[in-house]
Amino acid sequence: MSTRSAMLHTVTKRLILMTATALAAVVAVFGLTLFWHQRFMISWVCFGCGLLGGFVSIQQRLKKLGDEELALLSRSWFQILLVPIYGGIFSLVLYVGLLSEIVKGPLFPHFAIPPFSEPLPTRDDVIRFLSQTYPTSGQDMAKLLFWSFVAGFSERFVPQLLARNEQGDEAGKAGKPEKDDPSDKT
Repeated sequence: MSTRSAMLHTVTKRLILMTATALAAVVAVFGLTLFWHQRFMISWVCFGCGLLGGFVSIQQRLKKLGDEELALLSRSWFQILLVPIYGGIFSLVLYVGLLSEIVKGPLFPHFAIPPFSEPLPTRDDVIRFLSQTYPTSGQDMAKLLFWSFVAGFSERFVPQLLARNEQGDEAGKAGKPEKDDPSDKT
């Protein structure tokens, strides 16, 4: 077996092991919350889907990697974990963006969020927010899982989404219409 083939084999075995572990962890969290009749923490499943997306992304890019990058991955478990961990973090950033409606639209999920106390939120409000915020429907849950995986799979997705959103906000602040209004023809 050539050196490159041996390195690909090593990295692939590690990816399979880590992907299976991440998938088992997501299923275990889901299963345990069902078994113990507890509230399901959405942020955990977002992070887990982001991890899985990161592992799939690495596997998809393996054959295109140069020998130096492949050698680094084959020698280091940490290097293999780095991209999926970033994927999990990006999926959490996307989740926060969705909750805050910084990112919104028909392709993205909607959430049922418990209201905060007026005039000042309490610690209990934050606990309710973290434990009782859920997608409003099954379709919204599916959208959340899909976008969490995409955020982990594509390292550039969340930064590009946020940059595009920021550009839209700046255009709105400058008084520029985002779309031409057909009734505004003079």
